[in-house]
Amino acid sequence: MKQKQVSSKPKRGIKEFVRKFFVSLKRSPQNISLVALLAAFLIYSLNLTPIANTTAKINSANMGQCEFAAMLFSILAFVCFMRAFPKRQKPDKIMLGLLYGMFTIIVFADSIYLMRISRAVSRDSNPIAITDETAYISTAQSIVVLHIIFIAICAVLMLTLPVYGKLLKKINTSIEVEDNGEMEVIDISGED
Repeated sequence: MKQKQVSSKPKRGIKEFVRKFFVSLKRSPQNISLVALLAAFLIYSLNLTPIANTTAKINSANMGQCEFAAMLFSILAFVCFMRAFPKRQKPDKIMLGLLYGMFTIIVFADSIYLMRISRAVSRDSNPIAITDETAYISTAQSIVVLHIIFIAICAVLMLTLPVYGKLLKKINTSIEVEDNGEMEVIDISGED
């Protein structure tokens, strides 16, 4: 007859998952701002079709360069972010400076892109009307605005990292061990 193997670790389910999640956040609180950076990148990169269609339809000065710069520096921001926060070391100030420079370039490029859309839609001679066929223009406009918002959220989260990092360290993530009662003192003196 086979004996069932009993796991030495008790099953804790969701509580254990949440505890491990907070332990990892305590070790690397910068992952919160990394999630915001990832969201900004995904919002922009997964919606490049309406942005490219808008660039082709409006065909205004520097729209293609703005689109390219926003995409390029969104990718490079990940590289700088990973280099700015090496494992178990202090943040690299040079990389943080480069990262904030990239954030500035991204927001600047997105702002110019939004201005070009606004001018094309509201110009006096031959304005571009947003209809069912050109609905991608308003979609591109909202995507670029969301991109700016998430880049700003990431920048603020990185600035406030020391504050919420200390708050996360105050969260109790220790495991409560059941009491085995009082143990008897073990005599280790030599017995004859």
